[in-house]
Amino acid sequence: MPSSDYDPASLPDLLPLYYRRLFPFSQYYRWLNYGGVQKNYFQNREFSFTLKDDIYVRYQSFSTQAELEKEMQKMNPYKIDIGAIYSHRPNQHNTVKSGTFQALEKELVFDIDMTDYDDVRSCCSAADICSKCWTLMTIAIRILDRALREDFGFQHLLWVYSGRRGVHCWVCDESARKLSVAARSAVAEYLSLVKGGEETVKKVVLTDPIHPFIRESLTVVEHYFSRYALQEQDILGRRESVDKVLGLVPEDVRKELQQHFQNEKKPESRWKLIKDQASRKQSTSKKGQHFEKEIMLQYCYPRLDVNVSKGVNHLLKSPFSVHPKTGRISVPMDLKELDTFDPFAVPTISLICEELDRAKPGEEEEKSEDKENEKDAAEKRKIRDYKRTSLAKYVKYLDQFLDGMARSWKGELLKKSDLQKEF
Repeated sequence: MPSSDYDPASLPDLLPLYYRRLFPFSQYYRWLNYGGVQKNYFQNREFSFTLKDDIYVRYQSFSTQAELEKEMQKMNPYKIDIGAIYSHRPNQHNTVKSGTFQALEKELVFDIDMTDYDDVRSCCSAADICSKCWTLMTIAIRILDRALREDFGFQHLLWVYSGRRGVHCWVCDESARKLSVAARSAVAEYLSLVKGGEETVKKVVLTDPIHPFIRESLTVVEHYFSRYALQEQDILGRRESVDKVLGLVPEDVRKELQQHFQNEKKPESRWKLIKDQASRKQSTSKKGQHFEKEIMLQYCYPRLDVNVSKGVNHLLKSPFSVHPKTGRISVPMDLKELDTFDPFAVPTISLICEELDRAKPGEEEEKSEDKENEKDAAEKRKIRDYKRTSLAKYVKYLDQFLDGMARSWKGELLKKSDLQKEF
């Protein structure tokens, strides 16, 4: 559904309804409470709210799900950010002795933003996205998800669409949440390949032997490269973009390719010429020449905001937060459907509030039964409410993710009870 159907001016009217009837508080609490395995884990978590007119409220914390619900329904935040688990309750940080209030744990998080790819996409720039450049997010998720699972052994990865132009990853394994700043930095650096700012022409430099992680990443990139770079971005079609690509190859090769390109205009054929030159160089040069791989990685490899991943106390936008500009909900993603994920099909707050008004057959009779027990009725209605909207499948993704995590929480609790029996 196009963003034009959402009017930002309607947000103050829609948010109270969203937080009262649609926000999945029980799943949200179930996630951040991590099975109650660790005492005060939820209570010591920082939340920050951005309110109307960019009023920013940090160090919010809540004792229970009910308290969180009540406060969010009172404040109706335009944006919710999740922070670290602290040594003390964040809402009491002013009363704690100076220097003792410290961030102890947080999920290992990754933030990938389309604006960081502006030098390698011609279809859009800045905050704009389209189906052509969204492929970059698909590639990023494929590469990072594989590496985090296979190279680091993490299992519980929650991928979330930001609501506008990027994706976030929350690595929720206990071992990830306990990582030090140095360890987080090491993971982020391991996964970073594209280096240098705007003034750096060549942002990827490979050396022999190529690391197995880079080889695995290249397998993913190769799968998407032809469609994304050669067809959709036409990097070897337009003069300006051809010059950019040729700027990434050795000078002697560049001159030869420029001559060949005068006779060969098709992007696929031009790419084949580049690959042929690279394999010829590799067979004759002592020093490894991998310029065709470097080009592919420079154009398609994930670009991480490493500072978000490094800090324990860094805040990151919460799943199910509403993006005020697009109105889209920040939703969990199902990687089984990654190649067909369409950011423009993600529901807006206006759509799901509108869907609530359409009563479904059989709901009228239920209303009379509901009156028998008001509290149960309110809870049942809340569950039924989001299930009546396009938000339902995304809440289901979170449910499935939590079921996977719950199995490991049970394992932890069993381990603890077995240890207690031994003593």
